[in-house]
Amino acid sequence: MTELDHAGGDTVAAHQNHAADGPFTTRQLLRLDHALRIANTETGLTFSVYVGEFETPARPFAEKLHAQIEHAGTAVLIAVSPNQRKLEIITGNDARKRISDRDAKLAGLSMAAAFAGGDLAGGVVAGIDQLATHAGRA
Repeated sequence: MTELDHAGGDTVAAHQNHAADGPFTTRQLLRLDHALRIANTETGLTFSVYVGEFETPARPFAEKLHAQIEHAGTAVLIAVSPNQRKLEIITGNDARKRISDRDAKLAGLSMAAAFAGGDLAGGVVAGIDQLATHAGRA
């Protein structure tokens, strides 16, 4: 399992033994990395993505991952477990002032629709974009 590689940066963590076995192609990883960099730069928040199995209960597990991110107060974590059909969006205290629960739920619904259509990477990229748009500029 790869954890949050370098907590607090442009991070995509996948629960896989080898990158080649991961859920994303190289092209998809590049799209995700690009989306994370833009979101971080434009908002001043730290966006991270975790894809893998969740411990149960899911919410406390995602909150534990979020707490590992450097400057967790300004961090936004999108945690997805495709096999368990779970999605959690965790915002730090400062990030929550800019991204409401309603905004996160709307982004989650959009991501879930893409996931249902078989587009994991596209759903995550769309979610990052929507959350960053709601957060606004730094």
